[in-house]
Amino acid sequence: MEKKHMVAERGTEEMEGTRRATGISSVSDPAAGRRELHAVPDPEVPEKGVRRRFTAAYKLRILKEAEGCKGTSQCGALLRREGLYSSHLTTWRRQAEKGSLEALFPRKRGPKTAHPNPLKKRVETLEKETQRLRHQLKQAEIIIEVQKKISEILHLSPDPKGEER
Repeated sequence: MEKKHMVAERGTEEMEGTRRATGISSVSDPAAGRRELHAVPDPEVPEKGVRRRFTAAYKLRILKEAEGCKGTSQCGALLRREGLYSSHLTTWRRQAEKGSLEALFPRKRGPKTAHPNPLKKRVETLEKETQRLRHQLKQAEIIIEVQKKISEILHLSPDPKGEER
């Protein structure tokens, strides 16, 4: 038996027995320079998916089409064609029953904006007026105290008629 001596091609010595990734050619492949590599889509799921938004008109159109479907197979075909789930139809039907078209518009997510209180201005003005009146009351009490002390010093009677004792 005659053994044939095989010479490994240049660049494949270290790759012998290993697999290559799809779309990557070996270094020694003469057609590698002429072939274009096809981009393989990334099979990993993105970290955060993009939320789809559907307009009210689109929702109504799909609901009408779903109502016109005869049998579950036609409805299933509609959902596959549009890339929807049966839960979309269920949710949209509930929204339509609640309040027709306005319920079909997407609700704004996140914290609700605070509406200005119409009585806030009135409360502020009343608080300022109360503060002003309290200040006037303090001043009046101080004036009355001073008048009492003066009357004691001058030995005047605090009688409003002006009679002395």
